[in-house]
Amino acid sequence: MSVKLSSAKVRHLNVLSDERGVIAAAAMDQRGSLQGSIAAAQGIQKNEVTDEAMSEFKIAVSAVLTPHASAILLDPQWGMAAAKVRQEGTGLLLSYEASGYDNTRPGRRADLLSRLSARRILDLGGNAVKILIYYTPFEDEVINDEKHAFVERVGSECADVGMPFFLEFIGYDPAGGNEKGLDFARKKPQVVIESMKEFSKDRYQVDVLKVEIPVNLTYAEGASVYKGERAYGKEEALDMYREAAEAAGKPFIYLSAGVSNDQFTESLRWAAEAEVRFSGVLCGRATWKDGIPIYAESGPAALEDWLRGKGIRNIEAVNECLRQAKPWWESYGASAPEDLTT
Repeated sequence: MSVKLSSAKVRHLNVLSDERGVIAAAAMDQRGSLQGSIAAAQGIQKNEVTDEAMSEFKIAVSAVLTPHASAILLDPQWGMAAAKVRQEGTGLLLSYEASGYDNTRPGRRADLLSRLSARRILDLGGNAVKILIYYTPFEDEVINDEKHAFVERVGSECADVGMPFFLEFIGYDPAGGNEKGLDFARKKPQVVIESMKEFSKDRYQVDVLKVEIPVNLTYAEGASVYKGERAYGKEEALDMYREAAEAAGKPFIYLSAGVSNDQFTESLRWAAEAEVRFSGVLCGRATWKDGIPIYAESGPAALEDWLRGKGIRNIEAVNECLRQAKPWWESYGASAPEDLTT
């Protein structure tokens, strides 16, 4: 039996997806991490990166890449000018959280932008609310309970105004270990699987899960980026893709998590080989991060030139991997989006 969604949510989700019902979205909502990368490339302090620089980088990405995307994720702080130059008909997701990938708060607790709400995101022309949280089943129960309540509040707020709720969860090590290392690679599948299972519960009112690839391909024997330290073989890894997909009770899309375009596209090909039911991507740094030093050295015009070449090739490589992605509405048990409306 299919679930029911409000007609407003269905309408917005249709705007965010392509004609097949697949979400082929670009991500350009990085804030502190982008400031840090630009600062490092220019040899300046992070606080010396100007608002103008942040805005013009996002404008370039939006202008060049949105003709090749069904939607773009931006932030309300520096991204609204970029939203105005996106391709006509391209959907818009806006970030609601104050702390993103550079979250260093105790327990990596999330917080919201104080002058924003789901209603204000709607007023800004957004088609969805995106929240990023750090989450692991291995964290203290009290901290995780706070995070559960946090997501519940956002879910209720989105439901009240008919806005789709995209929840992104990033795994981490509560003990402060190396999250790019072999030990965490072995734990990562369980972290992703348990997180997908948790936030598929109806109480959170999440509409689309934005999830990590459940394995780290640099430790997966058989991957082109395999480093020689084995956490899993290819067949084990494909089984972990399947187990994670089976844990999802909602449509899910993959995030690139800052890896190279080659590694992300290989990860998507493995997902297709595993025949998992994913509904697209929300891909950011894998598409445009190599343009940061171009921008730092030569400015926005040079960045646009780079994006028109390598940036477009990157996003098209990702799009090519979405041939086997499934319409978002199929995860709700529907054969068409109109079957879902209340």
